Amino acid sequence: MYKTFKPTTIAAMVAMALSPALHAAEAEGEQEKNKYSQVEKIVVTGNVGGKSARKVDASYAITSISEDDIKKLAPKSTADLFKAIPGVWAESSGGVSGANVFVRGFPGSGDAPFLSVQLQGSVVYPPSTLSFLENSTLFRLDETVGFMEALRGGPNPVISNGQPGLTTNFMLKEGSEETEGLVKYTTSDFGLNRVDGVLSGALAEDLYFMIGGYIKSSPGIKDAGFNAEEGHQFTVNITKEFDGGKFNVYTRQTDDSGVWYLPAPFGVDGVDNNYNQIGTKNRQATIQYGPDGTSETFDFGEGRGWKGSVSGGSLSLEFGEGWSFVDRFNFTKGDANTFGLVPNGAPAQLSTVATNGSTAMGIATGNVYDADTYVQQIGRWVVRKEIQSFTNDLTLTKNWDNATGTVGYYSANFSVNDWWSLGNQSYHVVESGGENLTGIDCNDNADSCGWNYDIDSAGDGSTSALYAAFEYRPSDEWTVDIGLRNENHKIEYTVDEDLTGQISQYVSYDETEFAWTVGANYALTNDSGIFVRFNEGSKMPSFDDFRDNFGAYSDGEDLIVSVSQAELGYKIAADDFSFYATGFFNEAEGNKEVTQPGAPAVIRTTEAMGIEFDANYFNDNGFSLSVNATLQDTEITKGNDVGKQVLRQPNWMFRVTPSYEFELGEMYGTVYGTLSAVDDRFGDNANAAANVLKGYEKIDAGVIVSLTEQLKLQVSVDNLTNEAALTEGDPRNADPVATNGRFIMPRSFKLSIGYEF
Repeated sequence: MYKTFKPTTIAAMVAMALSPALHAAEAEGEQEKNKYSQVEKIVVTGNVGGKSARKVDASYAITSISEDDIKKLAPKSTADLFKAIPGVWAESSGGVSGANVFVRGFPGSGDAPFLSVQLQGSVVYPPSTLSFLENSTLFRLDETVGFMEALRGGPNPVISNGQPGLTTNFMLKEGSEETEGLVKYTTSDFGLNRVDGVLSGALAEDLYFMIGGYIKSSPGIKDAGFNAEEGHQFTVNITKEFDGGKFNVYTRQTDDSGVWYLPAPFGVDGVDNNYNQIGTKNRQATIQYGPDGTSETFDFGEGRGWKGSVSGGSLSLEFGEGWSFVDRFNFTKGDANTFGLVPNGAPAQLSTVATNGSTAMGIATGNVYDADTYVQQIGRWVVRKEIQSFTNDLTLTKNWDNATGTVGYYSANFSVNDWWSLGNQSYHVVESGGENLTGIDCNDNADSCGWNYDIDSAGDGSTSALYAAFEYRPSDEWTVDIGLRNENHKIEYTVDEDLTGQISQYVSYDETEFAWTVGANYALTNDSGIFVRFNEGSKMPSFDDFRDNFGAYSDGEDLIVSVSQAELGYKIAADDFSFYATGFFNEAEGNKEVTQPGAPAVIRTTEAMGIEFDANYFNDNGFSLSVNATLQDTEITKGNDVGKQVLRQPNWMFRVTPSYEFELGEMYGTVYGTLSAVDDRFGDNANAAANVLKGYEKIDAGVIVSLTEQLKLQVSVDNLTNEAALTEGDPRNADPVATNGRFIMPRSFKLSIGYEF
């Protein structure tokens, strides 16, 4: 008999509670007849009022990723996990932080403007994207995470922070009466040393705890020659249960950063998917900024990361006669800095730029480089960013026999303090960690290098929203719902461009928007159904939108991106398979895109339509298969480049993950793999033939073996065939012929051994 794994996520525990047949079997002391049959999936995200529901009953598109799924996916970063969500194109090629995440063809030139990340149902930072900061940067995966849910469209524009695109909600593990723990060590072929731990149990009657975290260090997958990825995290989650309610508080303290991987130059021997601009010979550099040319030295090996805390909690109460109350709150504070060596233009032979027309000397080594040496102008960019936010979301719900009504109030206060010095170009040798040079006019005379952009800014914002939702069940088959939201959004923001000590931009913004959603679900059987949904919402402007579009704002433009969406879905969940298909259409009107900070924005309206598939199959022999796929068609309908495809997003993509569970003597295990494939994409909105990002296939694989009941071993390989594909071309170059491109991560191996008790 195959060994039965214990359900360890909240979703699985709720599913067990709602499965009378399974409880009856347990009461009789029976084992599961089929270890591979699907446990009924329960979702909590998107359900107004904090209630849970069967996934097959939800009238919107949502993906559930369990703790076991996360282990098999072995993501290299939080954004890497998003690749398992249909309708989502995630570029995690920049390292542990700073991903680009695109959703269902929504427009964007980078970062993740249509993504919000939640912890325990509360958004970690209300603006989904600031320049050099998107929500996934503020969250690190570890063994304290129980599961993740990803809600696309649906009721999103009405609930929480009103994100019209994608909301990912990470739920922490909770303690129970049984004391449990895990200690795990992970190493890799790139020199990783990482220790994870988690412990949970009871502190007193109905009072439970979970603590855990990690510490890690490595030179990075693209070897920087020094410990380029370092970090640690510690999480505490305390839960108190009482008659008619539950109270939860948590805090997550993180200090984690890694080198920022940037596009590599084309056409130079030795430059491949292992290329890394930064290394021991160039990690420290001095830049000049401000009108007086103030000099300061920075360690660019710090890369991008997050040093701060995400803390919060929730209170849920059940009253008599069908009344319930839920309040969720969150406080985030910390630094999300960026230090990087950013390519500027094409590589060139030294003879074309050297002061004497032939040679130049390395500053670190003193080596003399000849005229044929390839060099490239590298910008030494510094972004120091302090953020803070407090959010609160409360709901009051009334349940009747065939209806549910909810009113809610969401409020948020958030701030940012930004100091930037971008540009600071200097020629470096084109090789991994290539050193800076002297004997080139640009390097020896900073004023001759052109573009530089320095700012010091401070901003405060607030959002308050009153929303309501009503669900009516006229029969056993039909459920209809409607949701309304009225949101007020305020921004106070000042910018000192060029670091002159004087305010060059001042913004005082106060606008109110209305959002709505309406949906209907028809149950064909107890385990299948169809749904339809429509919604309208908006992406409200944040600080960078005003800075990049200050002229438009001064001329009266409101800078709001209006979003309309429609969805039609079919779903079925049986004992041995599930299948979810969702067709979607959306229009985003008035989106502003900036290719380079300080450059003018281009305003566009886009449309996208497509279909998402999410399917799973299980059988009695230990075999399972998961498939998710997206087919979509995107088009720019207003503004520049009308009729063209939205940049960097593929027309199709799919992931196939087979898995087989086996016994080997007294041991049991799982062998699995994933084939990912993606269509060609365009590196620019003009869809230039010279800027096509070729489609590719990528294979990942792994095996998990339980050596004993407590001791488990996992080996995983990412990018087995070492595919050298590109995620982006040259986003900071106006020339449609890309001269640089960012590769996906090269092949890497990881080995983990963990002890459970």
